[in-house]
Amino acid sequence: MTQEIVSELKKRMDAAFDVVHKDFSGLRTGRASPTLLESITVDAYGNRMHINQVGNINVPEPRLLTVQVWDAELAPAVEKAIRDAGLGLNPSLAGNVIRVPLPELSEERRKELVKVASKYAEQGRIAVRNIRRDGMDQIKSLEKKSHISEDDSHRLSDEVQKVTDEFIKKVDEALSHKEKEILQV
Repeated sequence: MTQEIVSELKKRMDAAFDVVHKDFSGLRTGRASPTLLESITVDAYGNRMHINQVGNINVPEPRLLTVQVWDAELAPAVEKAIRDAGLGLNPSLAGNVIRVPLPELSEERRKELVKVASKYAEQGRIAVRNIRRDGMDQIKSLEKKSHISEDDSHRLSDEVQKVTDEFIKKVDEALSHKEKEILQV
């Protein structure tokens, strides 16, 4: 029973870390990566769909992305979605292929991206701490109901804190790595 609590908290913290990692992958560092466009949605067939659901995203060159749209009628909508995504990209349409060149990042833009990355990391740390709080509340509840002893409660609380510290450290390391990647010229 008690190990299930810790196991469940680890799963939830891992999911929170995955969200941070996914947010980081959407930050443009000057190198082409398909993940840059994957979160963009486009109006297609009366629904909002991710770009990778309406076409293939490729990286033919280090500073160029291409989106080959399967339905040529959707190409203008995909181009507009990329332009309006707020990523500072200027796509060009050629038939059903959209070319997205990645411009050089200015120093000012790099510093802005570092701030955004820090914000994502802080959101991840907050999520991990909220999960820890939920776990601690569960442990206190079990102790109040006399399902576990006071010693077990302290041991579990220490274990939950140790897991929390591990995940906070993972988030901090990911942020440090992302900052280096963004600031690299």
